Amino acid sequence: MLPWKRLLRPLTALLLTTAVAVVPAAGVAQAAAAPSHGWNDYSCKPSAAHPRPVVLVHGTFANSTDNWLALAPYLEDRDYCVFSFDYGQLSGVPLIYGLGPIDKSAEQLKTFVDKVLAATGAAETDLVGHSQGGLMPRYYLKFLGGAAKVNALVGIAPDNHGTTLSGLTNLLPYFPGIGDFLTTNTPALADQVVGSAFLTKLNEGGDTVPGVRYTVLATKYDEVVTPYRSQFLSGSGVNNVLLQDLCPLDLSEHAAIGLFDRIAFHEVANALDPAHASTTTCASALS
Repeated sequence: MLPWKRLLRPLTALLLTTAVAVVPAAGVAQAAAAPSHGWNDYSCKPSAAHPRPVVLVHGTFANSTDNWLALAPYLEDRDYCVFSFDYGQLSGVPLIYGLGPIDKSAEQLKTFVDKVLAATGAAETDLVGHSQGGLMPRYYLKFLGGAAKVNALVGIAPDNHGTTLSGLTNLLPYFPGIGDFLTTNTPALADQVVGSAFLTKLNEGGDTVPGVRYTVLATKYDEVVTPYRSQFLSGSGVNNVLLQDLCPLDLSEHAAIGLFDRIAFHEVANALDPAHASTTTCASALS
């Protein structure tokens, strides 16, 4: 018999460490300092060219600052009203978010979208999310009335069908109790494991809802959401994009694609304004 009581703690630590690896320490430090931003300006009024505010949805173990230090200014420079928020905080855990039950986090997204729409006067918003931030909004769209208030969802490395975490989650059956431990202590991690009750409910009956445009940006070097093709969605109004099809030289993995990959950012801009989209190539890294 496996000495599971002795192995439970290191395996759990490995799961958490892998997830934490997507959050640069410098980003957390900047979040602690609570710097001022150009985004989250509630006096911003969307332009005729970009009539919908953009809500950025961070990933697991991240927050509304560190995930968007590059993408938020990128979109601001292109005349978007940009907003971000924190969700899924656990009691006693400061600075890092996205750990609570995903269905409850979706309720927080609903509240924030209503706040942004009221402030800007817009009828709809566009959502851009990294990792869990690309998955969680789908619950809002499907079960909480979000489809009436969202024009487009852009998921950057989203775990739409869960993750095996490079095969690590396949070990869970060999460690009795760890599943309950994750569900109790970090519900969002349990929700994102392949085959979870949350994912079964979310994906039953189809990946998408009518009236929303979906874009998924994935990298074949993703080591967190695996296999990477599980990120792609099926259904009408879906555009699945593999970065290496656009630029074979792009080596971004799970963190980089959301934190600073300007090739991915160019595709985000294309998804938000398809009428004025331009071809994404390796040269887009300099745009």
